[in-house]
Amino acid sequence: MVSVSVRPYQATTMAAANVPVPGEVSPLTEMHSGPISLTNNSRIVGLLAQLEKINTESAESDTARYVTSKILHLAQSQEESFFYFSEKTRREMTAKGSTGMEVLLSTLENTKDLQTTLNILSILVELVSAGGGRRASFLVTKGGSQILLQLLMNASKESPPNEELMVQIHSILAKIGPKDKKFGVKARINGALNITLNLVKQNLQNHRLVLPCLQLLRVYSANSVNSVSLGKNGVVELMFKIIGPFSKKNSGLMKVALDTLAALLKSKTNARRAVDRGYVQVLLTIYVDWHRHDNRHRNMLIRKGILQSLKSVTNIKLGRKAFIDANGMKILYNTSQECLAVRTLDPLVNTSSLIMRKCFPKNRLPLPTIKSSFHFQLPVIPVTGPVAQLYSLPPEVDDVVDESDDNDDIDLEAENETENEDDLDQNFKNDDIETDINKLKPQEEPGRTIEELKMYEHLFPELVDDFQDCDLISKEPKPFAFERKVRGPIVVPTAGEEASGNSGNIRKGVVMKANVSPKGDEGDKKPTFMDLAKEDGKDNDRTLQQQLGVENRTVSSVHGLNNDIVKALDRITLQNIPSQTAPGFTAGMKKDYSLPLTVLTCTKACPHMASCGNVLFEGRTVQLGKLCCTGVETEDDEDTESTSSVEQALVEISDGPTLHDSDLYIEIVKNTKSVPEYSEVAYPDYFGHIPPPFKEPILERPYGVQRTKIAQDIERLIHQSDIIDRVVYDLDNPSYAIPEEGDILKFNSKFESGNLRKVIQIRKNEYDLILNSDINSNHYHQWFYFEVSGMRPGVAYRFNIINCEKSNSQFNYGMQPLMYSVQEALNARPWWMRVGTDICYYKNHFSRSSVAAGGQKGKSYYTITFTVSFPHKDDVCYFAYHYPYTYSTLQMHLQKLESAHNPQQIYFRKDVLCETLSGNSCPLVTITAMPESNYYEHICQFRNRPYVFLSARVHPGETNASWVMKGTLEYLMSNNPTAQSLRESYIFKIVPMLNPDGVINGNHRCSLSGEDLNRQWQSPNPDLHPTIYHAKGLLQYLAAVKRLPLVYCDYHGHSRKKNVFMYGCSIKETVWHTTDNAASCDVVEDVGYRTLPKILSHIAPAFCMSSCSFVVEKSKESTARVVVWREIGVQRSYTMESTLCGCDQGKYKGLQIGTRELEEMGAKFCVGLLRLKRLTSPLEYNLPSSLLDFENDLIESSCKVTSPTTYVLDEDEPRFLEEVDYSAESNDELDIELAENAGDYEPSAQEEVLSDSELSRTFLP
Repeated sequence: MVSVSVRPYQATTMAAANVPVPGEVSPLTEMHSGPISLTNNSRIVGLLAQLEKINTESAESDTARYVTSKILHLAQSQEESFFYFSEKTRREMTAKGSTGMEVLLSTLENTKDLQTTLNILSILVELVSAGGGRRASFLVTKGGSQILLQLLMNASKESPPNEELMVQIHSILAKIGPKDKKFGVKARINGALNITLNLVKQNLQNHRLVLPCLQLLRVYSANSVNSVSLGKNGVVELMFKIIGPFSKKNSGLMKVALDTLAALLKSKTNARRAVDRGYVQVLLTIYVDWHRHDNRHRNMLIRKGILQSLKSVTNIKLGRKAFIDANGMKILYNTSQECLAVRTLDPLVNTSSLIMRKCFPKNRLPLPTIKSSFHFQLPVIPVTGPVAQLYSLPPEVDDVVDESDDNDDIDLEAENETENEDDLDQNFKNDDIETDINKLKPQEEPGRTIEELKMYEHLFPELVDDFQDCDLISKEPKPFAFERKVRGPIVVPTAGEEASGNSGNIRKGVVMKANVSPKGDEGDKKPTFMDLAKEDGKDNDRTLQQQLGVENRTVSSVHGLNNDIVKALDRITLQNIPSQTAPGFTAGMKKDYSLPLTVLTCTKACPHMASCGNVLFEGRTVQLGKLCCTGVETEDDEDTESTSSVEQALVEISDGPTLHDSDLYIEIVKNTKSVPEYSEVAYPDYFGHIPPPFKEPILERPYGVQRTKIAQDIERLIHQSDIIDRVVYDLDNPSYAIPEEGDILKFNSKFESGNLRKVIQIRKNEYDLILNSDINSNHYHQWFYFEVSGMRPGVAYRFNIINCEKSNSQFNYGMQPLMYSVQEALNARPWWMRVGTDICYYKNHFSRSSVAAGGQKGKSYYTITFTVSFPHKDDVCYFAYHYPYTYSTLQMHLQKLESAHNPQQIYFRKDVLCETLSGNSCPLVTITAMPESNYYEHICQFRNRPYVFLSARVHPGETNASWVMKGTLEYLMSNNPTAQSLRESYIFKIVPMLNPDGVINGNHRCSLSGEDLNRQWQSPNPDLHPTIYHAKGLLQYLAAVKRLPLVYCDYHGHSRKKNVFMYGCSIKETVWHTTDNAASCDVVEDVGYRTLPKILSHIAPAFCMSSCSFVVEKSKESTARVVVWREIGVQRSYTMESTLCGCDQGKYKGLQIGTRELEEMGAKFCVGLLRLKRLTSPLEYNLPSSLLDFENDLIESSCKVTSPTTYVLDEDEPRFLEEVDYSAESNDELDIELAENAGDYEPSAQEEVLSDSELSRTFLP
């Protein structure tokens, strides 16, 4: 009963708050007839003020009951006229700075009245339900979780506890628990775990009470210690009392129970308990039952919940064994195949696939050892490092052991539980970022004495040469032409009609348009070559029309040739002839060229010929593959006459010297030293490559391709009798029998830069390919380059390269491998092409031991899979990771550049920097402009030009770096006025290939020392890393003589990002990306390091500024970029990364990158240097502010750290939902969270095409 003394106050305050006093008309009734007027003094504020007053004065409980009831009524109001009011009410009660929530919690904490408690709990449920995570977090910040847990403790002491109260408390705790970082610890300390568990045990038939209890148990289980504690008290067994076979009743309860079970089984202790009690078999039986009866797919969430529990329990080895023993592979395979027809069941297919991949028994690679097939004896064996470790490994380290949890008797998570759980959700901090300002500041360290550095004086003759003996009078540029005549193509003998007699000369006519010098005798005319680029702002692409006509030929006693092959070979030229016609040369003029027959050696028995010819040249024997034994398919005569088959297509190429010369290439190969002593030459390297005359778009990935490939892999285990498992190529066993069957492909990689170790035929048209490790290493498998022959046209062949190592690849994002067809080359199409369908990259079931993996537990391999249909029968085709560029190709290009340059105009010098470990020379190129005269002023200007130091190809597998370097070299040697200005501005010192041995021997990352040379710049060993030691010595010499380079740039390739971009070095930007405040960094830093990348972003279509990073990381402290910046003192020290895939912005958006674009990038880099010269000139130092506004760039790029490697920006690939972690050893919850959170993730249209993920999260009811 309310006392009389309280009544006046109650009436006054409640009236002010528009709360009806008993006996009065409710103002709420009046609101139905008029507009809602809401202000900060709304009714809810008044009610809360009254409730606060009641708390302060300890008023009677019926008043608090009435006020809270009214607040609940307003919060629950769903009438149309109250909708806005209801939302406004909720917002005001949880607004920042509002005391509304505090008043409710205070009342909840202090009241003894059951109805008031229930009212407030209902209000909180309404608030949190409507407001989502933000309001739940707000409730937590006000101490709500602790008050509610205490309320749970108090309510549990009643016997029996009030059911409604328990339902409300568990409901609200289940909603706010995930938002409280310390909720698990709080619940355990308060003893709430057993209260909830006992409620479930005692009320299994009371589904209304059990449901919120299970929801809260799931929240408890997110804490590993709680999960173990609950498991000891029988929670796992309890869950299996709730879940069961198909039933139309209580599906909601079943779903929550399965979610709780999946969370509990993440604990290894609970998972082992489930295995011991045979629950893996139970889960599979239940899943099959639901699969069979859920015909309308209305219970997909329950089916997925069962799979999630299986996924958790198979994180341990015992679980995987139990799964295999229960025939789980076949069960999930069959059920998932039946689900494929229904798109909304994709989550079940994907989760099943993940479980099967995880449980697929781990195997070692089918190799005698994962060490390289080739061995090179080092002059010095390192004491420490990967090579020393490799030499000390016992032979059995290749054996795969499933080591994931053998000795984990207790959960390490439980042992190491700390109270600082809030640290888990703090912003990710990359420990790889260097934060020591003293270490970041460049400190020029000579490293070697002046006397030691004098050994490099002879490599800088430009600093002392007075040019007194040079003829520098003529200022007219000489035509940029070759000394030798344009030769016809090399004829390769092939099997055809049997012929006899001596080799003769083939006389043929070539009809072509050429740009030649007007001087000289017509018979000695030489083609001239236009400049690579015209002006800075114009595109470099040019149109070239090659017209090759075939004249009647007379063949006199050609050995091993037939007319068809000669006809085909006549249509290929190894030189690109410019289309313009110069004065003095008549278009269409016919001219005869002598074509000497090249006779090749064949080591195979050829059924079509008595003899295949003589040795190609004296000394080492070099062969051109096996084309002589395969025959060549040629186009029909009609096609030959037609304009479509003759080279009349428009070919866009960069104007400049055509540097390919097949004869010269063969001569150079003779002197190239390889560890396997290669004696064959790959046809693409012999014929050369020109960019194709068409665009190659980034491949759109068909939906479901990855899971289809994985299903086919799983079939190997389920249907083992269908697997052929025949070795068809093996470097480790030279005596292996080459299959003679006509329908089996033949493979080869025994040529420069080749990499293919073993091939196993799996099915009739499917082959597993294994790559060779880098020499003196047991890993680094990614680069491949091999030959295939014996194919049938129109057949889809699947190739699986099964021992790749990187965790992701652009093959998942539209990149295709490259193929070169000899038949196409003979038909006047000598180019590498992007080919392949059904391409994906995923983790497979092959692994290596932790010892072999350098301490990394159970490191798995990855598969690149692609399918190719060949257009020609019995063709010879080559496949490569990227456009090959061999060491011999580089030497050929340098010789052609040297022989073609105008010595009066261009200062070109090719030196040998040093010899590599295997005795190959490492070339050093110097390019600049000749002085105008030998007058003192001109010589001084010549010597005082700033240096630009460039290097490339430290990683052999990054062949795109060599193509960019080729573009740079050709541009620097061109007659373009801009190129001449550039030569007059700088002296270029270029090491175009820092790792010749690695390139020659088909390595992906290392040199013959078995080490990554780009991690040796701090302390290179002259015996093990000679190229790095002497390249650094050159830079140290320049620093010692006070001629520090203006720019240093190391060309690289990037396998996981698109576009071209740069990494540089900046103190402030490094600090910017740490938890330290960049503003507190008092380092004064010239931001000129950003100028060159900014310039390139404006002039180079493939360059992307937003992908650039200027952060210095600890793991990169021994790279060229950081060492040249820190020790040598070059501010503009860069790594320029070129994509292996393509571009997602600019002119080339949506296209795969080709050699034309890469060479263009090399040329544009040069143009950028000229603009840099102008911008940094003392007379033109007014830099645009936009060029140097790096803070805005940082904000725009949203650079974030994702791993202890170079930064990944927002422009990187989107989260690839299909790419799940198939590691059987991992207990990582990332993939689980990914699957569960995908409902909140809005995929782009591109992602929907790219991934087979659980995009369909709107499940059937």
